[in-house]
Amino acid sequence: MATLPFGIATGRVLIITPNLTILKGVAAALDITTPNCFWRARKVLKTYAAGPYRAILNGRNANIHDCIRSHFVVTNIQQLASSADRWLPQFPDGFFDMILVDEGHHNVADSWRKVFTRFPDAKVISLTATPFRSDGEPLVGTPIYRYTYASAMVNGYIKRLHAINVAPQEIEFTYRNDQRRHTLEEVLALREEAWFRRGIALAPECNRHIVEASIRRCLMMREQNGFHHQIIASACSVDHSRQVRALYEKFGFRAAEIHSDMPEEDREVVLNALRDNRLDCVVQVQMLGEGFDHPRLSVAAIFRPFRSLSAYIQFIGRIMRVNYETDPQHSDNEGFIISHVGLNNDARWKDFREIELADQQMFHSLLAAMNTGPEFPAGTGAGLGGGTSRRFDTGMSVVDEIVSHFITHSFLDPKDDRVLETILNQPIPGTPLKMRDLTDPQTLRDKLLQAQARLSQQEPEEFVAQPQDERVALQKRLAERGKSVANRLLADLGLGRAARGLGKISQDVRGMPNHKAIIILMNIAVNEHMGIPEGRRKDASAEKLKDAFDHLDAIGDGLVHKIRAALKPSKSGG
Repeated sequence: MATLPFGIATGRVLIITPNLTILKGVAAALDITTPNCFWRARKVLKTYAAGPYRAILNGRNANIHDCIRSHFVVTNIQQLASSADRWLPQFPDGFFDMILVDEGHHNVADSWRKVFTRFPDAKVISLTATPFRSDGEPLVGTPIYRYTYASAMVNGYIKRLHAINVAPQEIEFTYRNDQRRHTLEEVLALREEAWFRRGIALAPECNRHIVEASIRRCLMMREQNGFHHQIIASACSVDHSRQVRALYEKFGFRAAEIHSDMPEEDREVVLNALRDNRLDCVVQVQMLGEGFDHPRLSVAAIFRPFRSLSAYIQFIGRIMRVNYETDPQHSDNEGFIISHVGLNNDARWKDFREIELADQQMFHSLLAAMNTGPEFPAGTGAGLGGGTSRRFDTGMSVVDEIVSHFITHSFLDPKDDRVLETILNQPIPGTPLKMRDLTDPQTLRDKLLQAQARLSQQEPEEFVAQPQDERVALQKRLAERGKSVANRLLADLGLGRAARGLGKISQDVRGMPNHKAIIILMNIAVNEHMGIPEGRRKDASAEKLKDAFDHLDAIGDGLVHKIRAALKPSKSGG
């Protein structure tokens, strides 16, 4: 975007970003007053005395005169094409000669069309790393240039990616009162079923194996050069993110969840801890998407099924930024995607590779034929934010899982002739030669196979948790899950959150609104189940905490029965 207008645009350039995070990054790259400016860092221009200048269109301190004096105007679509129409009427028809749309797969929305219509003579160029949409709607525009992920990996512009899937030798689970053990072959067949993918996603046993594999890979990378690699995890829901976070904490990894239900200041606290290396892992629920940039994230742990290829690529894109830009083969420029075969995310991985390595004609045919569907089938109860309060003791329940091995695939697969062609056709800097002038395909293939074999040396190894860490994590999860069950109880009882009906049945909650009272009553019921006095949960054993956690829904059902009995009017009318 910084260099594209030169020699093409004859007037001002408008850059439209989809959100504020990307806007900040683009605006910083075009700021000639800083050494990190793209043109300065890459030595594109010899002098900056006459610009290029850029204005940021925002709601605080921008006006039309800033735009008139600038060569680039950077804004986000919400600011530019909002219903208030603050900015568009101020610009004459020919004010912009070129419009650059970042994350251009959004360009079919009405807000973008509104801008294109406002400047009908402007050259419009959309740029995106995900040239398809989850809703299947085609993008607006004619494809003019494509640079593949494979080429970017070979040249060191993005990390070399590898997918690792936990593969169970056997898995035992119950579903609809049927308990049985299944082999790996049966798991691979069952993963086409939505109920099975959801069961795998929410199963602590399966989650634990993904956690262990991701920690092992992260530690192996750290041990190579001492670089502080970090993990980003994708969870189904807010409660699920807490479950995953607790598993990382159980094994001594510093972790925090981040989701849209959190206040903005709390999300910023998490991100600052991540940037300052005070976290080993961040667990997100459809957050940290387009524009979030943190190169130390080198392991993507996926605990949920992705039905949308676009969303899948957006997530794994969080680990693509290289840590060393001038060293393509550096060992710290590798990224690992860890998941479970039962989630069926390897289907997205295969789609990702096929679309990227296909030739241009096949590329567009694949896009036209792709039908990714919704990320979660309707009614699964696993989606954005906290969602509707639900029971945790229904659906598929994994009893035990024996992991036999990991299934590893590299994006630059040496068995794929298209990968070899991509590498052999790369020019050698400073010479008129290409890689194929120095090596033959078989020699290159053998070298890549040796490197791939080293990556596959990770063997399944069960982690050992410190008893104290395990107990503290259980205590924290019991409190969190207890609140979730309490919210479900209010819905079961048909009581309003702000009403104070529960205050009538117990001195412990007298005068409190129901949403606070039900949590206190739930905590009392949990303590009674464990046989411990109020305020002494920190003294409970891990066994008692685990038993209470496993029976939370049943404890809640008993509490509902007691509350209904207490609220029921007596026959005497008292």
